[in-house]
Amino acid sequence: MTRPGRRGCCTLLHLKEDNARFLLLAVVLCGYMAAGAALFMLLEADHERQAREEYDAEYGQFLEEHPGVNRTQLDRLLHRHALAEAAGIVGNKRPRWDFPGSFYFVGTVVSTIGFGMTTPQTTAGKIVLIFYGFFGCAGAILFFNLFLERIITFLAYILRALHERDLRRKGLSKDQRNRRRDSEGSEDEDQLDSWKPSVYWVMLILLLGALVVAVCASSMYHPVEDWSYFEAVYFCFVTFATIGFGDYVVSQKSSYANVHLYRLGNFVFIVLGCCCVYSLFNVTSIIIKQVLNWLLRRLNCQCTCQLKKPPMTRRNAITPGHLHRGNKAPTVTVTDTDGDSDSEYRRNSGEMISMKDFLQANKISLAMMQKQLWETAQRGRANNNNSGFQDGVGPLAILNRKLGQDEFDPSV
Repeated sequence: MTRPGRRGCCTLLHLKEDNARFLLLAVVLCGYMAAGAALFMLLEADHERQAREEYDAEYGQFLEEHPGVNRTQLDRLLHRHALAEAAGIVGNKRPRWDFPGSFYFVGTVVSTIGFGMTTPQTTAGKIVLIFYGFFGCAGAILFFNLFLERIITFLAYILRALHERDLRRKGLSKDQRNRRRDSEGSEDEDQLDSWKPSVYWVMLILLLGALVVAVCASSMYHPVEDWSYFEAVYFCFVTFATIGFGDYVVSQKSSYANVHLYRLGNFVFIVLGCCCVYSLFNVTSIIIKQVLNWLLRRLNCQCTCQLKKPPMTRRNAITPGHLHRGNKAPTVTVTDTDGDSDSEYRRNSGEMISMKDFLQANKISLAMMQKQLWETAQRGRANNNNSGFQDGVGPLAILNRKLGQDEFDPSV
């Protein structure tokens, strides 16, 4: 609660809660990025400087040992060699644009990994990539979202099964369990919304799933790609998180033992890993949003500012204007023998019209009236939900519908 005589910063800035949360997240992200930049500068700057000095020293030593070499031609040759190595032309590497290599390329495109070791070089290929990547990335994101929804639905099934087992343990008969289940909801999948798993449990399940996939994949990459186990784990995170630096890339050697089995395992691990980590990121974003709500309360930003004018609301026969304004509407007395004039006056004055006038003026059926009642109830139910996830899109909409959104508790 806001202390008497003290106004929160949102009130002073005339900010709504969503805007305040957005600005707070922007500030937190800027600070997080600044701290990360400083940390990586301390960790990597010395290594970069040392590597540059070693290269310059070796380059200078080569020129001293071969004084007749043209430096300009040497630089051009080194540049051309670097491009050829990046394109996979030189070295003991397999062709990148055969069917397996092309399939691996489109997989990195639609999954938004984008390692960068294989890129289209022709103008036609670049044009096709723009359109192909647009629909492919949209389809992959939809697939990831549906995967997250399936995970939450699976957990809801487990919760319901545990509940039914608890009822059986209590000695309830089958008919009693059926009556109790019918009172709680049907067996349809749409009714599983009443069995909402906690967002923390979903986060734990996804974290364990991502760790299992990463451990198994690293055990495969470690001997096959001749990487250390830590390098394999690092590759798994960069790949599953769709970061895709490209410093470590699989399936680049000219030959592998059991190559078809290896490619199948690589495909399965990347798909499962991307699904788990993408879903984990979305669930973690819910936790971050709850933390932001907690910070807003701690910063005395209750965001309860009221505008001078009441917000414009949609008038209808169910919710009259005086209920929107929070005060009693003035009594209006109209002396007119014409019922239509009286109805028109009351409609223009904002006063609730009678049901008879409403039906006569709009000429709607009882079915339409029931539909409006249902829509009003749905809007009221959405307005009573204070978790802040209304009108979400993508993962937020899924989580809003499927998860039990507990308020953030710092003691947890």
